[in-house]
Amino acid sequence: MLLALSSVCIFFVGHAQQFSGNATISALMTKKTVSAVFAFGDSILDTGNNNNLRTLSKCNFFPYGRNFVGGKATGRFGNGRVFSDMIAEGLGLKTLLPAYRDPALSNNDLPTGVCFASGGSGLDDRTAKIQGVIWVPDQVKDFQAVRTQYTVSAYTDLMVTWTDNLLKSLYAMGARKFAVLGTLPLGCLPGARNIVGNLLKICSVFANQEAATFNQKLSSNLNNLGRTLPGAKFVYVDMYNSLLNLINNPRASGFIDVADGCCCMPTSPIPCLDASRYVFWDYGHPSEKSYKTIVPKIIEEIKAKLA
Repeated sequence: MLLALSSVCIFFVGHAQQFSGNATISALMTKKTVSAVFAFGDSILDTGNNNNLRTLSKCNFFPYGRNFVGGKATGRFGNGRVFSDMIAEGLGLKTLLPAYRDPALSNNDLPTGVCFASGGSGLDDRTAKIQGVIWVPDQVKDFQAVRTQYTVSAYTDLMVTWTDNLLKSLYAMGARKFAVLGTLPLGCLPGARNIVGNLLKICSVFANQEAATFNQKLSSNLNNLGRTLPGAKFVYVDMYNSLLNLINNPRASGFIDVADGCCCMPTSPIPCLDASRYVFWDYGHPSEKSYKTIVPKIIEEIKAKLA
């Protein structure tokens, strides 16, 4: 389950000054406004980059995109728009963040930002090599080989180091403002709750502790980078508690189901009629309404800390 931690979701926000044909970026930051957003990460942010890759990690088919404009499956891992779209909209840029590998991408899309994220990718190359939709319990089997080499503490340290290196490389290319997402409460994802034998579908305390450990180390590292990299600003985006609040208090936001996905699981072979009543769309991805519920507060925090 900890393999899911090896994905990183990063927003580089600022002003994109120049682009080459291969989208090599030379970026300068404005002091008070955000004029571009670039997303790096996994399926939480992917807006369609996997569609034309030789991989089974795709979702450009029904019922994905059921609540998207026109009911079109675009390669977003959910029933509608995803987190990266809503961040771009919340920052006043555009309602949809286009995928960099979309053949229809135009040069006009680049100055305000694009999405580089790829579903199934991660900081660990072993994660990136997994080509298929992997149910969370199956990830435990893959992780068994890693636990023979690292303790949870050592592995989370390693992943923070990978993130640190990635951020520094972006900084060296001119990026100065970063929003970095922590991982979700992995033990409460429907895939984890529906492990055989978990009849009460309770959250995995162990998996949540692993996720919280990683998030704490990531947040501390970002604070350190903010002090050591001149002119750089970092904001840690707390996806863990933002989503956990919905899970623990679903009815306050109009949700009725937190343990199952609306779609694409053994518990829901036929998609539910109303995805807005579910915190999760499938085994591991929040529904569009979940994103819409947690994004406003996150947007305000990003604006305040990156101004």
